[in-house]
Amino acid sequence: MILASTANDLFWMARYVERAESIARTLAAAGRISAIPQVTGEETNEWSSALAAAAQLNAFVETGKEPNEIEVFNYLAFDESNPSSIKSCLTQARHNARSVRPALTTETWEAINTAYLDFKKYEKAGHSLRAHQEFLRWVLDVSLRVSGTAFRNMLRDERYWFSRLGFYIERADNTARIMDVKYHVLLPEHSEVGGSLDYYQWSSILRSVSALTAYHWVYRQSLKPWLIADLLILREEMPRSLASCYQNIAMFLDEIARAYGKQGPAQRAARTTHSRLRNTRTEDVFHKGLHEFLTEFLADNNKLGAVIAEQYNLA
Repeated sequence: MILASTANDLFWMARYVERAESIARTLAAAGRISAIPQVTGEETNEWSSALAAAAQLNAFVETGKEPNEIEVFNYLAFDESNPSSIKSCLTQARHNARSVRPALTTETWEAINTAYLDFKKYEKAGHSLRAHQEFLRWVLDVSLRVSGTAFRNMLRDERYWFSRLGFYIERADNTARIMDVKYHVLLPEHSEVGGSLDYYQWSSILRSVSALTAYHWVYRQSLKPWLIADLLILREEMPRSLASCYQNIAMFLDEIARAYGKQGPAQRAARTTHSRLRNTRTEDVFHKGLHEFLTEFLADNNKLGAVIAEQYNLA
């Protein structure tokens, strides 16, 4: 069995890398949506929505800064005082990785360490559209290399399983937050649901989770909010959906239970959430209220992280 400290570092290393990718995707979506008023003539609050999706809106408001493109981009990408900025995430991921370097493949360590060393050149690149786009593409590439090298090369044992748990718990959190923000921050109060602005926003949200092509492949029709909710919440074949995340979380927790010879509350909680998602219909989600459904899911997902930490003595 691996040490609890090793499991903890692997768990959080994966979470921080996935969080950095999610913030990069959120910023990219905000940048795309910022062009919408030129098309529709309507005003949007895309930069506030980016902060909300990253769970950083209240913290940003306390800085007293204006939620415009430059300030929000700086705060979510480069601000060291923000523990969830891309810089903070990659710095912490590298710290965790260095603590468990013998548990990682050479390729995974090099992907994280190289990203940490290369970060400074992007901080100095300025705030042009091209510089922002290049930086965000680089963050996505870093995440792909870290996750890809782990998937291709790591031995399938507790080291791999704990890192995957962190990855999927973070991914589930990010998908749920993006979905919630769409309905409660991104869409202006007086904009018609189903109108042109709504369409462009939904399209951007799907792009932010690499799901636009998947949507058209599965449903073969124009964008409809209830079908997008179905794809990102209930479809197990969609890699970023809540159901897919919990299918994997339950699987990896079962692998850990077999290795330790004991089931526990983490396994039961994961199976309960996975079963609930499998037995939920889109109509049930909207009957309960999408915001209420996602709020409950986020609370359960956070609770599962705490249960895993307690069960396996993670720091």
